[in-house]
Formats: sequence, C-alpha cells, structure tokens
Amino acid sequence: MEFGLTWAKLDEMQYVTGAEKLGFTHLWTTDSPLIRSDAFVFLTAAALQTKTMKLGMGVAVPGLRLAPTLAGGMATLNAVAPGRVFVALGTGNTGMRLLGRKPMTLKRFEAYARTVRNLLDGKDAEYEHEGEKHNIRFMLTEKGYRNVSDRIPMYLAGYGPKAQALAGEIADGLTSNIPRGGSLDQILANVNKGLTKSGRSLDRSSASFHLSIRVNFAVLDPGEPVDSDRIVNEFGPAITTSIHSSMDRHLEYGEDPPEFLRPIWKDYLGFHMARPAAERQKMMHQSHNAYVAPDERRFVTPEVIKRFCVVGQPAEVLEQVRELERRGVRQLMCNFPLQRGYQMVRDYAKHIIQRV
Repeated sequence: MEFGLTWAKLDEMQYVTGAEKLGFTHLWTTDSPLIRSDAFVFLTAAALQTKTMKLGMGVAVPGLRLAPTLAGGMATLNAVAPGRVFVALGTGNTGMRLLGRKPMTLKRFEAYARTVRNLLDGKDAEYEHEGEKHNIRFMLTEKGYRNVSDRIPMYLAGYGPKAQALAGEIADGLTSNIPRGGSLDQILANVNKGLTKSGRSLDRSSASFHLSIRVNFAVLDPGEPVDSDRIVNEFGPAITTSIHSSMDRHLEYGEDPPEFLRPIWKDYLGFHMARPAAERQKMMHQSHNAYVAPDERRFVTPEVIKRFCVVGQPAEVLEQVRELERRGVRQLMCNFPLQRGYQMVRDYAKHIIQRV
C-alpha cells in the first residue's frame, strides 16, 4: 500500500520532508491559485528537498492553463526529479469557482487529457484552442529542456460514474474519495466499464491501473466521543469541504446531496442562502480543507462524522485499511488540515503506515 499526502504551503516544506521519513510515498499538490502556494513552484522546491517521494499535481485544473503548458511543466519537473513525477487531472471545483467559472465539461476534459498524455509520451498531439485544431509536439527534447524518457503516469480525478469510467478508458489510474465518489463497489464497477472499453480488464491490469482513494480514518482514544473537539478539528475540514462541493453542484446543476450529507442538508442550504449573495461563494470556500469555520461547526455532527469517516479503535481501523488493499486500492491519500497536520501525520504513521 502507498500513502499520499496533499500539501501546498511553500514555507512549511519540513512538513513534507518529515512525512517522507515517516513512510508517506506520494506528494499531491493542489492547484488553487487563490488559496494555496503556486503548484509548480511548490513541486520544484519539494523535488529538491525530497529523495524518494513521488511528486505530482493533484489535481491539476485544466481551466487554469493550456494543455501544452501543463504537460511542459510536468516534463520539466521530471528533469529535476527523474521518474518521480505524476500528474492527476480534474475538471476543477474550487480553483475554477473562485474565478466565477464552472468546471470543465467532461467532453473538453477528455480532449485535454488526451493532449497531455500524448505530449508526455513524446508523441504528436491534437491540440484544439479557440475552435482551431493543430498537431503539436515537444521540440528539442533531446537537448534536455524536459524529460519524457522517464514515463509520467497520468491519473484522472472522478467522483461521478462517467468520470470514473473515463479514467478506466484513457488514464493510468483514478483518484477518488469515499464516500463522496461512491462506495468502493460502485467505483470499481465504473472503472471496469472504461477498462473494458479500452480492451483492458480490472483483474488483469490491477497491478498497472493505479487506484488512489481518499478515506478519512478517525482513530478514537479510549472513551473519546466521536464529536470530540479533536475529531472535529482534524476531520471537520474534509467534511465541510465536501459540503461546499456538493452545494456548488446542487445550486448549479440541481444535483441531490450525497447520502452522507442528507441529515444536515436542509439546514445548511438555508444557512448558506442567507449569506450575502455577492460574497456567498468566497465565504463558503475560504476555509477550504484548512479549518472548520466557526459558524459551520454545528454541521459536523456525530451522524455525519460516522457516515463520512471510518471511525474506531486502532485495530478496527487497521482492518479496514487491509480490506481496501485486498480489494485493489493502491494508495490511500490524506489531506490534513492546517493547524493539526503535523500531529496527524505522526498519528497516521503510527496507527496505519507502520502497521500495514
């Protein structure tokens, strides 16, 4: 089992190097320019200060840059850290909505991903921009401007059936979230549809298709209530971020909330719509995966925590980790909040990484 850490705060690189020493194998850098440090600058600094960690954009937001720009940046990083680079693409949530724009459509997303894949493979790629299509390729690669000799895996982020199937069809792997992306059974079924379409099989290709899943494991201390201040501070940011994403999709597309948010949905909808319309979006996303906003604390209820996290004593949680590994999950991903990150890295290593 691999273990991934999400981080993009340039002045705390010791957080990354410390996690590497504790057994974290991958660094995923977020791509939200209005919230986090610049992804390419951060990854370059990480490449120079880590030794074994795989480094990647996770997830890159296509609407923020042209496909050749993303591919060129990742291939250049691959010259700094040969063979340690990956890239994951997503249609864009916070990174786009804070610019007043919607995520990319799946059709355009597929075309973008295919362009990136072909360029990273050193092939000609069809590139479409402003209604015009051209064949493009990297130039002067043999002169060392970038590295496409060491293959860069490309993963897709997918939370719905179509995106998960697309990952199975055209990518090296899928990154998703339980329960936001569905149950593991649902995720595997969707991926298998795409693998079948591309002539692959989940059984035959399980060693090469990379399934990375973000699951929140809340290990309780003896006698600790599920909604203790510690648990809320550590896992509440992931819960409220999921609420925010679901709210965006509900307001834009009319989507129903996921099952795990239904107990608080009506209350949160009323709370959110009472915010000033011009500031509503920024107010909702300003705490993104960093902390629980004080006025949102009441929505992190024991029921929601139990539905969102795997909660239990160390042995119970460890068994769930092993079950995920048995069923084909290659990597467990962590996105720890700003104020509790250092302690959570140590706890995760102690309770999970060092015992798997």
